[in-house]
Amino acid sequence: MNATAVVRATAAVQFPVPRAHSTGENYAAASVSTAVANSTAIECRNLSYSVRTRQGNFVPIINDCSLTIPSGQFWMLLGPNGCGKSTLLKILGGLLNPGGGYLHVKKPRSFVFQNPDHQVVMPTVEADVAFGLGKFNIDNDEITSRVAEALDAVGMYEYLKRPVQTLSGGQKQRVAVAGALAEACKVLLLDELTSFLDEDDQAGVVKAVKSSVASSKGTTALWVTHRLEELEYADGAVYMEDGRVVLQGNASTIKNFVESKQASYIKQINS
Repeated sequence: MNATAVVRATAAVQFPVPRAHSTGENYAAASVSTAVANSTAIECRNLSYSVRTRQGNFVPIINDCSLTIPSGQFWMLLGPNGCGKSTLLKILGGLLNPGGGYLHVKKPRSFVFQNPDHQVVMPTVEADVAFGLGKFNIDNDEITSRVAEALDAVGMYEYLKRPVQTLSGGQKQRVAVAGALAEACKVLLLDELTSFLDEDDQAGVVKAVKSSVASSKGTTALWVTHRLEELEYADGAVYMEDGRVVLQGNASTIKNFVESKQASYIKQINS
């Protein structure tokens, strides 16, 4: 695994409300809470996040965003470019602080990014998956067991001793996912893992994540994608536009909704 891949959830935290005269922000504080039922892995209500321009104005990126994702399932997050998918994922992963709203994410949580070369950094597959376990008070036998189990979950156990430099991009992504699983994460956040991969590797990675969630003890995965064909592997999905959730439900419902929007758009530009 790697030092940047794992983002730990904190205990209950109240984000301070910025003073209007010092920052110009006028939205309410956000809270991160652990007091949500075990059946829910991710929940946010009326979440907001803005960025400040050079002129000092605040531009909303996430606006009144709400969603609920149950534990132990594989969900996907879709939407047009620039709608706020990756920003929302970073908020869920603790990489960005929301400006307002309610947020709960089970802990521990792990983040896997688009480019596997930024995460898979150790010389061998075994060493990379074991890398993040060094911070836990566990013995070598436990480390060996966790590494083997995680690699088996993503279909990479036979590559245990393989040098990382000999792997394809898709295989590296699966190693990154295995590193997160080895640390027994409750929530796995995945940002467009197939963006840099060829077609065969794309299918291999999404199948590996689906399989690892199904065989886990309650791990939840949220996968950001723009590929409708990947929805066939999802238990549920969320569709975003303009920084907010428009619809969430089962994968077929979201797929039909997006295809209907695409057909309507094509009809408009051809009329």
